[in-house]
Amino acid sequence: MKLIIQIPCFNEAKTLAITLADLPRKVAGFDVVEWLVIDDGSADNTVAVARENGVNHVVHHTRNRGLARGFMSGLDACLRLGADVIVNTDADNQYNAADIPALIAPILEGRADIVVGERPIKSITHFSPIKKCLQKLGSWVVRVASKTSIPDAPSGFRAMSRVAAQQLMVFNDYTYTLETIIQAGQKNMAITSVPVRVNGDLRPSRLVKSIPSYIKRSIATIVRIFIIYRPVRFFGSISALLFGSGLVIGLWFLSLYFRGEGDGHIQVLILAAVLLVTGFQTFLVALLADLLAANRKLLEEVRFDIKSRI
Repeated sequence: MKLIIQIPCFNEAKTLAITLADLPRKVAGFDVVEWLVIDDGSADNTVAVARENGVNHVVHHTRNRGLARGFMSGLDACLRLGADVIVNTDADNQYNAADIPALIAPILEGRADIVVGERPIKSITHFSPIKKCLQKLGSWVVRVASKTSIPDAPSGFRAMSRVAAQQLMVFNDYTYTLETIIQAGQKNMAITSVPVRVNGDLRPSRLVKSIPSYIKRSIATIVRIFIIYRPVRFFGSISALLFGSGLVIGLWFLSLYFRGEGDGHIQVLILAAVLLVTGFQTFLVALLADLLAANRKLLEEVRFDIKSRI
C-alpha cells in the first residue's frame, strides 16, 4: 500500500519547509509514504526547498495555472506513481499534519472514498466574519448540489482513494474544493468528514486577495457549479419565475380587458408576452443543458475507464 501526500505550491519557499517538517514518513496501514509537490510556475526557489527537505516527486508547471489545475496535475502524477491513497494539504502549514492518520482512517476501513478535514471555523481567529459566512454559504450550496453532508466544503485537507481520484475532474480554474465534493455526490461515492486541527497563520490566503474579490469569485463559482451540475434546476427555476410572472401579468390584463378597462394597458400585454416567451425559451435552454450534462457524464465514464488502466 502506497500513500502519497501532495502539496500544490506557488511561491511557497518561505513556508514549505515548515509544512514538510511536520509531514509523516510512516503511517500505519501503508508500506510506503511519499511526498509530491506541484510547482505551479513558482518564481522563487520553491523546488529547491522541496528537494532539500526530502520531497520524492516534483510536478512542474512552466507558468502559473491556478490551484485547481495544480490539484489535478498532482492527482494525475500520484496515479501514475501507483498511489493507493492520496492526501492533499496546503503549503502554508494551515492543517495539522498529525491528523493525517485520522483523515485516511475511513478509507482504510472501507467506509469512505473521500474524506474531508473539518476545520474548527468558529475558533479560527484569522478568518474574518465575512469569510466565515462565505465558508458556511459555500458548504450549504455544496450540500444542496451534491446531496452530501460535508460541513466544511472549502477545506483543502482531504484524502482520496485511488478509485476516487481516477473519477475526479475539475472544470473550475479558481478552486477544486467545492466541485470535487459535488462530483463525488453525483457519482455516489462514499464521502465523509473528520474533525481536524489547524496551525497558526503563516501568510495571507492566496485565494482571498481581498474580501470583494473573494465574494465575487465565490459567487461566480457557486453559480457555475449549479449551471454545470444542476442545469435543470438552475434554468428551470429561472424559467418558472419568468413564465409564472408572465402568466400572472397576462391574467391580470385579461381581467382588465373583460371588464372593459384594457385600453391604455397594452404595455402590460407586451410585458406578459415577453415574459412568457422568455420563460419558454429558458425552459428549452434547461433541456439542452440537461442533454449536455448527460454527454459530460458519458465523457467522464470514458475518462475513468482510461484512468483505470494506468
